[in-house]
Amino acid sequence: MSKTIITVVGKDTVGIIAKVCTYLSEHEVNILDISQTIVQGYFNMMMIVDASNCTVSSDVLSDELDKLGEEIGVSIKAQHEDIFASMHRI
Repeated sequence: MSKTIITVVGKDTVGIIAKVCTYLSEHEVNILDISQTIVQGYFNMMMIVDASNCTVSSDVLSDELDKLGEEIGVSIKAQHEDIFASMHRI
């Protein structure tokens, strides 16, 4: 399994989750866990996904999610689980 951590942060608007999930579905990425919250109008979501069957490379996935984020006015970052864990060690 190729776990990837996806974070989405920005001003809350209608359709953020739908657009991100639609993109993932179209590329055969399975959502394993999802958590989202809105604090004073700001949207924050973290997803753990299985990208083992993804139809594009991890670099393309990351780049396209970044572009999708720009289109909908949020920041979307995708990182392999190992990189995310290394960056967030105490």
